[in-house]
Order: sequence, then structure tokens, then C-alpha cells
Amino acid sequence: MTELQFLPEDWDRALAIVAHPDDLEYGAASAIARWTSQGKEISYLLVTKGEAGIDSMTPEEVGPLREAEQRRAADIVGVKNVHFLDYPDGTIEYSLDLRRDMSRIIRKHCPNILITLNHHLTWGGVVLNMADHRWVGLAVLDAARDAGNRWIFPELVEEGLKPWGDVKMVCLSGSLRPTHAVDVTSSLDKGIASLKAHQAYIENLSGDFDPETFLRESASGTGKSLGCEYAVSFEVIEI
Repeated sequence: MTELQFLPEDWDRALAIVAHPDDLEYGAASAIARWTSQGKEISYLLVTKGEAGIDSMTPEEVGPLREAEQRRAADIVGVKNVHFLDYPDGTIEYSLDLRRDMSRIIRKHCPNILITLNHHLTWGGVVLNMADHRWVGLAVLDAARDAGNRWIFPELVEEGLKPWGDVKMVCLSGSLRPTHAVDVTSSLDKGIASLKAHQAYIENLSGDFDPETFLRESASGTGKSLGCEYAVSFEVIEI
């Protein structure tokens, strides 16, 4: 891993945009818990409700269940505003509609930074990263620019949403090319509890997955690179 810098914290508001319930809880939520404890305002935008995520249950059953789990997970780390766009799980496509819908929420919340998931083809250069993650992450990067241009999606101005061009950076969680990290030594326990809130989903994962072991081992390795006990990493792209 390359030498990591401390992620700047001279900002007040963030918007986290991901594809599915639980996407944020595999690392980013630990940082979010730190930031909300500092008084920062953070909101979540989920593109889907993750309704295709449990093979043994129908999408009609799973969608409301996973939405409720995500709201509980957000509450644990101090996030009160959670939005869902209701795109179909598993078949998200990169599109102007997706960029417009993200831009709308960005203009409503006026964040200084955006948080999203790894948009690269793989995790760690080996395991395929699913299409939903890739297209959402890429659309977030473009929506960060779209939100500040009144001539892109002018219908948003007609809705009363003024351009917002003060997004400083997009922070990609789970990237195989991390540049920055956040000391989560004091907030990791909340991050673990937040992942555990996705109980129904975790119980249906194949294999023996333990949220606490996963997050502690990952954060410990990153912490060594940052010079602290526990840390989570991000690839930071400036806008």
C-alpha cells in the first residue's frame, strides 16, 4: 500500500451515495461515525433497496427489510437523513437519468464532500466488482460536476434547486488505489454495530462471515500505514 495521507476534515457536510444497503458499512461507516461525532452533517443516498440481494426471499420481501436495516445502520453512526432512489437492484445502468437524480439530491443537501464506493473493475485487482457499484461510483463523480452547472439539467433550476459547485472532493471507499485514510480508533465500534444492523442480509451470505473480525482486521492493517490503531482508507478525487 502506498503511503497514506490523513483525509482533510475541514468541511461541514457530506453526502454518501452508494448502490445498496450495506455498501457503506464495510468500512466507510466507521469514518462517518467519527465525523458525525465532530458535529458534521452527513446524509445517505441509496440508489436501490437491495431487493435482489437475498436468494431465498422474493424482492418484494427483501426491499422493505433491507431499507429498514439501512435506516437502523445509519442511525447507529449518527446519520438521520436517508434517501432511496428505487432503481432496480442488480441492473443499474450509467445514464443521464442517474446523474440527474444524484445531482438533484446534491443540490438539496449542498455537501462539501461526496462519499461513494470503489468504481474500479475489481476489488484489490483480483475479484470482480459488480456493475451496480461501478456505474454508481462513476455517476457520482460526474454528478459532482453536474450539480454545479446550471446548464446541465436546467430542469433542476426550474424545480427551485440552485447549482451547487462547492463539492471539494469525492472519497471512494474500498478502492484498490487508496490515497488517504481516516483514524477510526474511537469510532470503529459504531462502525461494527452499523454493519451488524444488516442482520438478515449477513445471515444469508454464503460462508461464515463475522462483521467484527472483518472490520477489525481491515482497519488494523490500514491503521499501521497511518500510524494509529485502526483506520479506513479512501481514494480521494478532487473536483
